[in-house]
Amino acid sequence: MLSEQFISELKARSDIEDIIGAYVNVKRRGRNLVGLCPFHSEKTPSFTVYPDSQSFYCFGCGAGGDVVTFIRQIENLDYIEAVKLLAQRAGIPMPEDGYDDSFAKLKTRILEINRETARFYHRCLISPMGKKGLDYLRGRGLSDKTIRHFGLGYAPEDWDATIRHLRTKGFNLDELSAAAVAVKSARGSYYDQFRGRVIFPIIDIRGNVIAFGGRILDGKGPKYLNSPDTPVFKKSRNLFALNFAKASKEPALILAEGYMDVVALHQAGFVNAVATLGTSLTAEQARMICQYAQEVIIAYDSDGAGQKATNRAINLFGEIGGKVRVLKVHDAKDPDEFIKKFGAVRFRLLLEGAGSAMEFEISRLRQKYDLESSDGKVEFLKEFAKFIADIRNPIERDVYVTKITEELRVSKEPLVAQIDYIIRQRAKNAERKQARDLTVFASSPKDRRDPQRDAHLKEALAEERLIGVLLKNPDYHRFILERIQPEAFLTDFNREIFRVICERVEQNRPIELIALSEQLDERQMGKVAGILADAASTGATQKETLDYIQTILAGRAKKSPEQLKQMDREELEKYVAGLAAKKK
Repeated sequence: MLSEQFISELKARSDIEDIIGAYVNVKRRGRNLVGLCPFHSEKTPSFTVYPDSQSFYCFGCGAGGDVVTFIRQIENLDYIEAVKLLAQRAGIPMPEDGYDDSFAKLKTRILEINRETARFYHRCLISPMGKKGLDYLRGRGLSDKTIRHFGLGYAPEDWDATIRHLRTKGFNLDELSAAAVAVKSARGSYYDQFRGRVIFPIIDIRGNVIAFGGRILDGKGPKYLNSPDTPVFKKSRNLFALNFAKASKEPALILAEGYMDVVALHQAGFVNAVATLGTSLTAEQARMICQYAQEVIIAYDSDGAGQKATNRAINLFGEIGGKVRVLKVHDAKDPDEFIKKFGAVRFRLLLEGAGSAMEFEISRLRQKYDLESSDGKVEFLKEFAKFIADIRNPIERDVYVTKITEELRVSKEPLVAQIDYIIRQRAKNAERKQARDLTVFASSPKDRRDPQRDAHLKEALAEERLIGVLLKNPDYHRFILERIQPEAFLTDFNREIFRVICERVEQNRPIELIALSEQLDERQMGKVAGILADAASTGATQKETLDYIQTILAGRAKKSPEQLKQMDREELEKYVAGLAAKKK
């Protein structure tokens, strides 16, 4: 357990506005700041930072907490790692003892395993046993310099060659399994995760080898095999070659489809290329790209699957406000093939001529309808109006509308009127949604995680209000506990939060968010942040506090239909009489 003095100093030197501002584009709105949530996709800002309470809360997804909670979620760290990162940023030395750092030590051990594994694979590639892999890479046009730059390697075909090597370096089987370089069979034996594959090390922005991608050369199995998620690696939160691309002076990042595309692009001089890791682009990856570049150029394959993936990526970037252009690769299936056929100079011209995301969507729409027929034009213009309504800049909207109406030889005014109508309707819907979101304790997506709350909504609201009273008025502690104990709460989730806060007050320990984050998990911290964001519990009187308590106790006293059925006549009469007495 970290000392209160250390936590207090960490809080004083870790202003939440500065920390979150480094990750999220927030704008001041009164005393608070708002922006697009980094934890879910949205177009209307619902992420709020509260400097007064040093907390944040998203009214859309329910994420919330203190500065430590934010760092945990945004950087995918455990509690101690997040504290260490903040302490390092603030220039505060970590205490030498008083906390459990076993998980942090495991992560350090896994990074050591990955580093040694990458070295082993590379040595295998340039040795006689890796001839097959080296021939493949050279056959794809890669130079020895590029192979060394990316640390490419080869995994031997033996079942346990990697395991045997790593065991000689002092790593045990449990550690190798945690690092996902070894797999435990149903019989309890271990075998190498990668065998007979060309290896692409995946390196994070700090320079750590965090995972591997392997391309099979022959035999059975998937064409590409990627490391599963581990304590140091999450597919959805990393990008291949971002460690190199982030240092590029180019204003844009090129988003390619696979490892080989990226390696070939870098070799040709386009060092701003990145790729996802064996999965479709995720919202987390899209936000990461927007952190490092002013825009993204999507350079997926020209086949059907590539175009479908392009459309999905456009939608993801659109949801977070990212600027997108789409590369059209002519006479080649992907950037790698285009560069081999036509050279890097032609490819740069192709990049410079990449169209906007809207132009890609319009082109896709054109292919869906017969624009020579009246019906086809009508259906096209209906869908076109929906797309154009998403453009906020009226000048940009007018350019596309003018261009399309002139091409199709139709009147501009009716189309403009339809677009304006769609914009007005969407604005009304957004206002209604914002009003719903701002009702923190109304039914929302986050409530699906707590079915008890849905079943006892009135009582759950009272529980949350009572927690808010205690957080903002700890001097009410004795008044509250004389009338209700945590066991009376109807929802397990709220009961645990209430119990932790009560215990800390009784022990004269702080109940600020940064202190609570050591005991509460991310979901619980989100709930507490939501409670603090709710104005209803601010300055609550003892009478209002008593009302919350009575609501909870009354709910606890209620009998379910099943319980009523099991009562005999005398018990039922007493129960009904008690209800009647309470109403008087």
